[in-house]
Amino acid sequence: MNYYNEIKNELINNEINRRVKNYSINKNELDTYYTVGKLLLDAGNQYGDRIIKEYSLKLTKELGPGYSQRNLRNMRQFYKISLKWQTLSAKLSWSYYCEVLWFDDDRFQYYIKAAELNNLSVRQLRERIKSNEYERLPDETKNKIINSQKLDVKDLVPNPILIKNKNNVEIVNEKALHRLILEDIESFMKELGNSFCFIGSEYKIKIGDRNYYIDLLLFNIKYNCYVVVELKVTEYKAEYISQVQKYMNYIDKNVKEVSNNNTIGILICKRENKFVIEYCSDERIAVREYKIIL
Repeated sequence: MNYYNEIKNELINNEINRRVKNYSINKNELDTYYTVGKLLLDAGNQYGDRIIKEYSLKLTKELGPGYSQRNLRNMRQFYKISLKWQTLSAKLSWSYYCEVLWFDDDRFQYYIKAAELNNLSVRQLRERIKSNEYERLPDETKNKIINSQKLDVKDLVPNPILIKNKNNVEIVNEKALHRLILEDIESFMKELGNSFCFIGSEYKIKIGDRNYYIDLLLFNIKYNCYVVVELKVTEYKAEYISQVQKYMNYIDKNVKEVSNNNTIGILICKRENKFVIEYCSDERIAVREYKIIL
């Protein structure tokens, strides 16, 4: 069998289809690279791995750029991955798969599902990978995403939460942390997950004859609920939970509409205390550490 001619013909047909069948570019391209990957694997088994270099040089000379050794190895890897998962989404282009092809199985599945569910661009997917999003999410959340199960707002809040500090400001108290977040509130809300919008900072509420101030009050459009965010620059303490509960209960009773879902809370601390959390927690509240990055 002349593997090279088979591969060349597949790639030529793919180039033609890319020009005349815009509606099915992704599926055609993925099908092509699946077939080419199989041929490359078979050729490698017969002639050795050096065949990748040989075919890359010939394809580049005859068809132009785009067929580097790396790209050919990606096609071979794509074929191997496709054998495991049988059906891969044609909603995502080849560029998405190139970002995750060499990940282990669970990590690969997570980022493919996340890109599909959240309609991410390739750049956004790359940013999530760079921020180690997979490693910062609870195992329960990752399994839900991989298995396409229903998610709650707090499922998507990573741990730790990354907070940008471009000017290297010293964080000595809650006010300093609060100001730092407000400087780039959009980035902070994206870090928490999807579909958050800003309602208020130091949001004033009155309980009895005393005023209280919620550090940040957000609203999640997708999950149709208010989100109370409290900031602490110390280790997690049991009394912090009761503070957030009080604020959540107030919002549920006095602010939210009947059509809204119940308020949830996000408590952000310098450090977790898993022993305290085990006995002093509330399933409506996500307790997360924060990490300052430049």
